[in-house]
Amino acid sequence: MNRQIRQLAVVMMALYVVLFGALNYWQVGREEQLATEPGNTRALVRQFDSPRGPIISSDGVVVARSIQAPGDSNVKFVRSYPTNDLFAHITGYYTFGLGSTQIEKSQTSVLSGDTFEQQVGAIGDIFTGATDQSGEVRLTVSEQLQAVAKFLLGPREGSVVLMEVETGAVNAMWSYPSFDPNEVASSDYDAAYDYVVELQADERDPLLANAYQQRYMPGSTFKVLTTGIALDEGVISVESEFPSISEFTPPQTNDPIANYRGSECGGDMITVFARSCNIPFAQMALELGPDRFQRGMERWGVGDAVPIDLPGAVGSTIGSFDDIDQNLPLLAIRGFGQNDVQMVPLHMAMVAAAVANDGEMMRPFVIDATLDHTGRTLSRTQPEVWQRPISRQTAGIMQDFMEQVALTGTASCCIALEGGITVAAKTGTAQLNGPGEPERSHAWIVAYAPADAPKYAVAVMLKGTNAEISASTGGRLAGPIAKAMLDAALALDPPVATPPASTPPTTAPVVSPPGTVAP
Repeated sequence: MNRQIRQLAVVMMALYVVLFGALNYWQVGREEQLATEPGNTRALVRQFDSPRGPIISSDGVVVARSIQAPGDSNVKFVRSYPTNDLFAHITGYYTFGLGSTQIEKSQTSVLSGDTFEQQVGAIGDIFTGATDQSGEVRLTVSEQLQAVAKFLLGPREGSVVLMEVETGAVNAMWSYPSFDPNEVASSDYDAAYDYVVELQADERDPLLANAYQQRYMPGSTFKVLTTGIALDEGVISVESEFPSISEFTPPQTNDPIANYRGSECGGDMITVFARSCNIPFAQMALELGPDRFQRGMERWGVGDAVPIDLPGAVGSTIGSFDDIDQNLPLLAIRGFGQNDVQMVPLHMAMVAAAVANDGEMMRPFVIDATLDHTGRTLSRTQPEVWQRPISRQTAGIMQDFMEQVALTGTASCCIALEGGITVAAKTGTAQLNGPGEPERSHAWIVAYAPADAPKYAVAVMLKGTNAEISASTGGRLAGPIAKAMLDAALALDPPVATPPASTPPTTAPVVSPPGTVAP
């Protein structure tokens, strides 16, 4: 009898060990695989049965929140986006059947209350019966300025980016076309799926933000980068002179490079920059040579993904440099932003901001802070220098050049700000058509203001897909948008007046009312 009991005990123990091992295998070793199995929706249902916190603009507007699901839904909550398409490329979407994107994806632990800090902070709530541990994400983007950008761009494909010069905080970043995340987050899965399929089939790629997930030929706005490198390398100086010519034939070709529409253009450095002559910048690129040109572009961050705190950002590019020494005409053309040069609009705003910020390029960000359900700050983004592409001395020279563009150059038609606030700019018209083809071009402008005490930088890109854009120039078409964005930002955040040099400073700063400058 004792022997049989011992045998039974051994068998039971063996079965227990097998059961223990199996449970560990499935619950621990295969946990991630099981959680992602298409048929296993229990974890997903549990997420949608719990509250999820809001995403809020810098001016206090809720741009994403959870609401009670319709009565026939199999979950308690669905995501709602009160501003519709306005923040779609920033918030992304969070759905039961179609996944999540952008901030809804990258900050899902905060919004769901699953971070370590939130879990520790929730221990005391066990005794109170509280069940909502969701967090909150606060943006640097203003709903008011975002709405202005959307209104100004209208139905034209392109993007508008407005950012703070000294911090890198993005205050507006609108791309058209956009989409309505409410349609994707609908509890009607079939309707949501059909909507996403429709968006994916749209050749304009509305699911991708033109501002930071696409890149475009920048035209003459790229001359800011070429000039900065050439100044730092000593290839040019403020005193450099260029002959007034309409054509220049680079080495290794019989095909000449022309200025815009074949015009004669030349003069000192500040003149050719303000008039945006092509030939001097082609000559600068050739004088720099492939190695110095490429290294200088790397200092500007070209080739690296734009380091914004949003998923899916792409990098600007200047094309392949394989055998470029045997293709010097391509190097010359890249010097003024044509050929294979492709820039991300957000990156071009960062370029303008770097000039304004004495040569320091800040890392851009849209998340100001994250908070727990009690309002306690979990994290706050600190400004950080990403690149130092040009020296302080070169930045000072570039500031003078860009201010002259706004005063007498290609932007003088359309960039003058309200109340006489000073502004600096560079325009660009990127020609997309070949010889004899119908004219097509992207219209660009980058700018910052006030020029004498920079606060905001802006980049506007209009995609060259219609006759209006293709027949115009960056200054005339993109300039008014940049002007209106800077006017709107400075009306909300007026510049501090600087007393005249002969007047003793006051004990408190004088603030100009919107639309004016202090005497």
